[in-house]
Amino acid sequence: MSEIRFKSFASGSSGNCYFFGLFDDGRHPVASVVVDAGMGVRRLRQELFAEGLSPADCHALLVTHDHMDHICSLSAWCRSLRLPVWMPPRLLEVLSRRRQTARSLVPVARPLPAGEWTEIIPGLVGVRWFEVPHDASQTVGYRIDLGGHRIAVMTDIGQMTPEALAAAREAETLIIESNYEPEMLAHGHYPPELQARIRGGNGHLSNGECAAALREVLHPQLRNVFLCHLSENNNTPELALQESAEALSGSAVRLVALPRTQASEFFVL
Repeated sequence: MSEIRFKSFASGSSGNCYFFGLFDDGRHPVASVVVDAGMGVRRLRQELFAEGLSPADCHALLVTHDHMDHICSLSAWCRSLRLPVWMPPRLLEVLSRRRQTARSLVPVARPLPAGEWTEIIPGLVGVRWFEVPHDASQTVGYRIDLGGHRIAVMTDIGQMTPEALAAAREAETLIIESNYEPEMLAHGHYPPELQARIRGGNGHLSNGECAAALREVLHPQLRNVFLCHLSENNNTPELALQESAEALSGSAVRLVALPRTQASEFFVL
């Protein structure tokens, strides 16, 4: 019997990288997708080996945007792993012009057309992106159909949009940002300009905004919610979980706050 498994390797301003795999009765995935290359190849190998896997078990990479905590190792991944790298055409154009990524990215890059599903692994993995507000060249979330299991990933999202809400309403597994607690941000050491950037609608989603979104999108098929990209300085897992747990009260949804710098456990979805 096949299983869908998920592991976060890193989730925060120091780096972001998520692994989704469709496993059959064997130990290795028949199809897998990695979202973002915010950690080095050496650490990726270590984390995969710890699960009995190898980089050859990563079959495709999706990129959400061009901030360094999501693409700091993109060039090294392209050179070392040679897996197809998928992203929207505009984001691909930006990264193809950058000195750090241009030469290594072009041979493995694959554009994802707007407004339609693309089978990035025929018969097993379909992907559709949606734009979200964030202060990067272009930032997107992803709907992923992995072996029939519907996943939505929305990290670094300044505010929820109708399309992001629609993606979450269809998901069985939702990875959603719960970045900061407003009082901690207001009374912390960040300068006013940075505070304004974070909460200004093109920055990050607060615990309360995440919880409000969960109330709006909760549906009977939702099984898993993973809170991602928690701030080291302006949030705690306990605060993020408390607000989201209240929003999901009465449901059977599994709720997890992903660790910032450490890998999570390997979840069966």
